[in-house]
Amino acid sequence: MPPAPRRGVSLTELDDATRLLVRLSALLAGAGDTEVRAGLHAAHAGTPHEWIEELLLQTYLFAGFPRALNGMREWRRLAGPADPVVGSPGDVRAMGAQTCARVYGSMYDQLRVNIRELHPLLDDWMIEEGYGKVLSRPGLDLPRRELCIVAACAATGMDRQLQSHLHGTRNVGVAAAVVQESLRALEDVVPNILLARAMKLWARITHDIH
Repeated sequence: MPPAPRRGVSLTELDDATRLLVRLSALLAGAGDTEVRAGLHAAHAGTPHEWIEELLLQTYLFAGFPRALNGMREWRRLAGPADPVVGSPGDVRAMGAQTCARVYGSMYDQLRVNIRELHPLLDDWMIEEGYGKVLSRPGLDLPRRELCIVAACAATGMDRQLQSHLHGTRNVGVAAAVVQESLRALEDVVPNILLARAMKLWARITHDIH
């Protein structure tokens, strides 16, 4: 089992532990209880448990509280009681802005404008709750978090968010080959029509990059 990742690490190959985590993210977002249970069992045997805890915590951002709660309930049966949770240290809003800027790169300023125009509270919650309190937590590095977000968005057909986070994987240091392999790892856990859309979107992005 690989060591816990360092914050700021890049990702140049898809190790088995990360593959299991990405598959689990898609299952948590879009599959039934039986499939989620199987995915948790597979990840329990081959992925650092701290990564799984963090994935389950971030699932509520991309698949809602019911799925996050159901997944965590199954996980507790496998892993036992949760360790005491220490909140993210420091200024959550500042950390959230920094993390969001890493993901969105040159599009960060426009993102903030666009979300604030939808509703100022959505912008506040995105930065403080999403990118600050959740996605800036230690325990799982940002490249792996982004791959898991891509998997969740692919599994739920959220193409607009999928496009943003496919770009985000590249912005935070995930190699293009790793993104491609991660999408292929979803072949038997994401409906064919949704996965085909995700692969087509990724092909368009890589074409534009080159």
